[in-house]
Amino acid sequence: MYAIIESGGKQYRIMEGVKVRIEKVPGSADDQVSLGEVLAVNDGERMLVGNPYVAGALVTGKIVAQGRARKVIVFKYKRRKDSKKKKGHRQAYTELVIEKIEVEATHGA
Repeated sequence: MYAIIESGGKQYRIMEGVKVRIEKVPGSADDQVSLGEVLAVNDGERMLVGNPYVAGALVTGKIVAQGRARKVIVFKYKRRKDSKKKKGHRQAYTELVIEKIEVEATHGA
Protein backbone atom coordinates (compact mmCIF):
# COMPACT_ATOMS: atom_id res chain seq x y z
CA MET A 1 0.00 0.00 0.00
CA TYR A 2 1.25 3.45 -0.84
CA ALA A 3 -0.08 6.99 -0.91
CA ILE A 4 0.83 10.23 -2.62
CA ILE A 5 0.67 13.21 -0.28
CA GLU A 6 1.21 16.92 -0.67
CA SER A 7 3.28 18.89 1.80
CA GLY A 8 4.94 22.26 1.33
CA GLY A 9 3.93 22.48 -2.32
CA LYS A 10 5.68 19.19 -3.14
CA GLN A 11 4.34 15.69 -3.69
CA TYR A 12 5.75 12.59 -1.98
CA ARG A 13 5.11 8.89 -2.61
CA ILE A 14 5.09 7.22 0.79
CA MET A 15 4.59 3.77 2.28
CA GLU A 16 4.06 2.54 5.84
CA GLY A 17 7.23 2.10 7.90
CA VAL A 18 9.38 4.26 5.60
CA LYS A 19 11.27 7.42 6.62
CA VAL A 20 10.64 10.52 4.54
CA ARG A 21 11.92 14.11 4.70
CA ILE A 22 9.20 16.68 4.07
CA GLU A 23 9.01 20.45 4.43
CA LYS A 24 9.12 21.57 8.05
CA VAL A 25 5.96 20.98 10.10
CA PRO A 26 5.56 22.16 13.70
CA GLY A 27 6.37 19.68 16.44
CA SER A 28 9.29 18.03 18.18
CA ALA A 29 10.79 14.53 18.18
CA ASP A 30 8.36 11.67 18.99
CA ASP A 31 5.27 13.84 18.27
CA GLN A 32 2.45 12.41 16.16
CA VAL A 33 1.63 14.21 12.88
CA SER A 34 -1.47 13.79 10.73
CA LEU A 35 -1.31 14.65 7.04
CA GLY A 36 -4.75 15.01 5.48
CA GLU A 37 -3.72 16.25 2.03
CA VAL A 38 -3.70 12.82 0.39
CA LEU A 39 -3.81 13.02 -3.41
CA ALA A 40 -4.01 9.29 -4.17
CA VAL A 41 -4.03 5.92 -2.39
CA ASN A 42 -3.17 2.52 -3.84
CA ASP A 43 -3.92 -0.55 -1.71
CA GLY A 44 -2.67 -3.13 -4.22
CA GLU A 45 -6.10 -3.84 -5.71
CA ARG A 46 -7.51 -0.42 -6.46
CA MET A 47 -6.31 3.13 -6.93
CA LEU A 48 -8.23 6.01 -5.35
CA VAL A 49 -7.49 9.40 -6.87
CA GLY A 50 -8.78 12.56 -5.24
CA ASN A 51 -10.22 15.71 -6.73
CA PRO A 52 -7.86 17.24 -5.52
CA TYR A 53 -7.73 15.21 -2.26
CA VAL A 54 -9.10 11.78 -1.37
CA ALA A 55 -12.03 12.29 1.00
CA GLY A 56 -11.59 10.43 4.28
CA ALA A 57 -7.92 9.56 3.70
CA LEU A 58 -5.42 10.26 6.45
CA VAL A 59 -1.71 9.57 6.85
CA THR A 60 -0.20 9.51 10.33
CA GLY A 61 3.45 9.50 11.22
CA LYS A 62 5.90 10.14 14.02
CA ILE A 63 8.52 12.89 13.89
CA VAL A 64 12.01 11.42 14.06
CA ALA A 65 13.98 14.65 13.70
CA GLN A 66 13.76 18.32 12.84
CA GLY A 67 16.75 19.63 10.96
CA ARG A 68 18.22 21.71 8.20
CA ALA A 69 19.60 20.43 4.90
CA ARG A 70 23.11 21.02 3.59
CA LYS A 71 23.96 24.53 2.50
CA VAL A 72 23.22 25.55 -1.07
CA ILE A 73 25.34 28.40 -2.43
CA VAL A 74 23.58 31.03 -4.58
CA PHE A 75 26.03 33.16 -6.59
CA LYS A 76 24.88 35.96 -8.88
CA TYR A 77 27.07 38.25 -10.92
CA LYS A 78 27.01 40.62 -13.85
CA ARG A 79 29.98 40.54 -16.15
CA ARG A 80 32.11 43.66 -16.54
CA LYS A 81 30.06 45.51 -13.90
CA ASP A 82 31.98 44.66 -10.71
CA SER A 83 28.70 43.33 -9.33
CA LYS A 84 28.47 40.00 -7.51
CA LYS A 85 26.42 38.54 -4.71
CA LYS A 86 27.02 35.31 -2.76
CA LYS A 87 24.40 33.86 -0.44
CA GLY A 88 23.90 30.55 1.33
CA HIS A 89 20.63 28.82 2.17
CA ARG A 90 19.78 25.86 4.39
CA GLN A 91 16.24 24.52 3.99
CA ALA A 92 14.45 23.34 7.14
CA TYR A 93 12.94 19.83 7.04
CA THR A 94 11.07 17.35 9.19
CA GLU A 95 11.98 13.68 9.07
CA LEU A 96 8.96 11.39 9.60
CA VAL A 97 8.47 7.67 9.84
CA ILE A 98 5.08 6.82 8.35
CA GLU A 99 3.01 4.68 10.71
CA LYS A 100 -0.40 4.35 9.08
CA ILE A 101 -2.26 5.09 5.86
CA GLU A 102 -6.02 5.11 6.48
CA VAL A 103 -8.95 5.35 4.05
CA GLU A 104 -12.62 5.39 5.01
CA ALA A 105 -14.45 2.17 4.10
CA THR A 106 -17.12 4.10 2.17
CA HIS A 107 -14.93 4.28 -0.95
CA GLY A 108 -15.05 1.78 -3.78
CA ALA A 109 -17.52 -0.95 -4.55
